[in-house]
Amino acid sequence: MSYATVMVHVGIDAASDARVRLASGLAERFHATLIGVAGVGPRPPFAAEGLVVDFGPSAEEKLAMTEELGSLGAHFRALVGPGNRPVEWRGSLDFPIEAVSRAARAAALIVIGSGPQPDDVFRSLDPGSVILRAGRPVVLVPADVERLAPAKILVAWKDTREARRALTDALPFLHEADKVMVAEVCPAADEAAARQNLDEVGRYLARHRIAVAATVTLHDEGSATEALVRLAREERVDLIVAGGYGHSRLGEWMFGGVTRGLLTGSPVCCLLSH
Repeated sequence: MSYATVMVHVGIDAASDARVRLASGLAERFHATLIGVAGVGPRPPFAAEGLVVDFGPSAEEKLAMTEELGSLGAHFRALVGPGNRPVEWRGSLDFPIEAVSRAARAAALIVIGSGPQPDDVFRSLDPGSVILRAGRPVVLVPADVERLAPAKILVAWKDTREARRALTDALPFLHEADKVMVAEVCPAADEAAARQNLDEVGRYLARHRIAVAATVTLHDEGSATEALVRLAREERVDLIVAGGYGHSRLGEWMFGGVTRGLLTGSPVCCLLSH
């Protein structure tokens, strides 16, 4: 199994270059087409004497945005360099979330940054919105990571549709890993049921010729994210695979959740699917 197309968001954030290099490496690894995508949003409507006025961007503003996208595209191609794989560029005069969500139809895997994004809402990308809207597996890359060749993978299991989707979406990575672990965070009283869940997941992966080195249940004495990140650090995991937004995004914002925690606190790359 493989990913035929790897798409990467090219932005104005300081981590963009490292993210492009990581995506380029994945495209080489999977013999995939690499697509760079960027968006620059137009100015919003404004209110004047109680009326909403929207003239759209002026000709000068369109020219400036087009030139900016051209510069991003040229920089993307320079970072990727020459190679045997196909490389494409897609720049759009639209907000980045719209550009990425629309282009996602051509992607098998999407690579974006995690953590805080620039304050410029017309040029920055909200990772949570991409997970919810793309309909594709999304690899979240921390700012200081520029290479992903996951030898050790942690599957953060929860018996939800999103976790099942993420497990299937991650199969190309799992096939190439040296060690695969599956963990579920649960109350101590639910450990027996969690063990049964993990055994089922292990059998599913075995049918795909993927050996699970260990299944682990973690008791939720703190937050689930803290338990998963602690295990990832202890085992020197390269990639965490998890479902994205099994609860509503508002619920995660109000009460916390694994997706929100991984977006802001994971020290390693995460593959999330919704």
